[in-house]
Amino acid sequence: MKNIPLREPNDITDISQLISHLPGKVVLPSDSQYDTARQAWNLVLDQRPELIVYVESPLDAAKAISFARQNGLEVAVQSTGHGVVLPANGAMLINTSRMKDLRIDPEAQTAWVGAGVKWGEVLEQAQQHGLAPLLGSSPNVGAVGYSLGGGMGWLARKYGMSADSIIHLDVVTPDGVMRRVSQNETSDLFWALRGGGGGFGVVTGMEIRLYPLAHVYAGNLYYPPDMAKEVFQRFVQWAEEAPNELTASVVLMNFPPQPETPPIFQGQSFVIVRGCYCGPMEDGEKLMESWRVWHPPTIDDFKTISFSQAASISQDPIDPIPISSTGAWLSELSDEAVETLTRYTLPQEGPPLLVLSEVRLAGGAISRVSPDVNAYSHRDGRWLWLSAAVAQSPEMLDQIERHFEQMRAALGPYLTGKLFMNFADGKEARLRTRDGFSEENFRRLQRIKARYDPDRRFNFSFDIPPLE
Repeated sequence: MKNIPLREPNDITDISQLISHLPGKVVLPSDSQYDTARQAWNLVLDQRPELIVYVESPLDAAKAISFARQNGLEVAVQSTGHGVVLPANGAMLINTSRMKDLRIDPEAQTAWVGAGVKWGEVLEQAQQHGLAPLLGSSPNVGAVGYSLGGGMGWLARKYGMSADSIIHLDVVTPDGVMRRVSQNETSDLFWALRGGGGGFGVVTGMEIRLYPLAHVYAGNLYYPPDMAKEVFQRFVQWAEEAPNELTASVVLMNFPPQPETPPIFQGQSFVIVRGCYCGPMEDGEKLMESWRVWHPPTIDDFKTISFSQAASISQDPIDPIPISSTGAWLSELSDEAVETLTRYTLPQEGPPLLVLSEVRLAGGAISRVSPDVNAYSHRDGRWLWLSAAVAQSPEMLDQIERHFEQMRAALGPYLTGKLFMNFADGKEARLRTRDGFSEENFRRLQRIKARYDPDRRFNFSFDIPPLE
């Protein structure tokens, strides 16, 4: 497929023309559906775009981009609203949620995924053929946006990052050209989009590899919070011999005292060993049996499950919530680092401020890929930290951000100074984009940005200024 200039929409200069070209797809601030349309999944964000355009095809996207270019508007793109880095204030917000094309090729073990498709939809159809995509912990997240940031899910140590399994993407760049990008077609843009975020145009769909997998041995072992140090110590030792078929983490979790929370968890804190093993089920059971022998957990829900039930591993929230998070790569998981994580996460005096802190074990297939194969960086990282809190008011958000600042400072001796961009919160992702990439990869992203978006029309993803 050759790059195709979409010349038809170039004369769209005023809003009436745009509405006539895209009937039923343009939402203005005066429209009753505006407040719903502008909402991100994270309710902390209160974005107010100049207009919102729902696109259903590459040509729709080109028409929207033409209008933005003619009127000097910047362009933001979202589908499910997860992972919004910068609010689309005063910009055109292109919403790709209606691009729901999804096709599974069981013989080739691939899937074509439209920009509005969620991972749960891909998972459901792929599992009908005994295949699995490299989704994240939540099936409710958009597959394309997740993959553009890198994407580290429960199969990452066996099969790598989600970005690594992209075969090609279709993208409409800021010049209104529809491009098929792959290893052999517009390869510089293909390199950048796999891990470099969505600041290079409107990605309308992607083809990805799928993997033969029907069942996994997965779940959570819940230990009392006063065992945090011992659990982390054992996890570090256990991880030394962990096979690549195992992706795992340790979580410090504070459950809210709410009626919808199961009684056994209400208002309780736990240290949790969480994981997913995608090899032979009997081997996975042996791996986890060593924990049971070491110390019987308070709750044990590790078992063989269909991979279609992958959401049960992390049990991420589905409905929009106001949330704030932070995280980074840890250089070590020493007793001192664990003590700091525990002190800032578990209740000290009064109710806890954070919902969780998690440390994921990386490596495996992630680190076996050449560091220059795509924009995703820091493949040599081993311990990935994430903390999250629910911010129920602006005052609470301020308190959480101060807490995170203190927590990062206390963890300073144990941090590499590098970020995983999928885990970076909006403000942090913008301010510290350079830390999400190797120096060489960031300069390369800047050169590609200068080629495709020199005017920074698409300026609402990671902060990658064009290299002049």
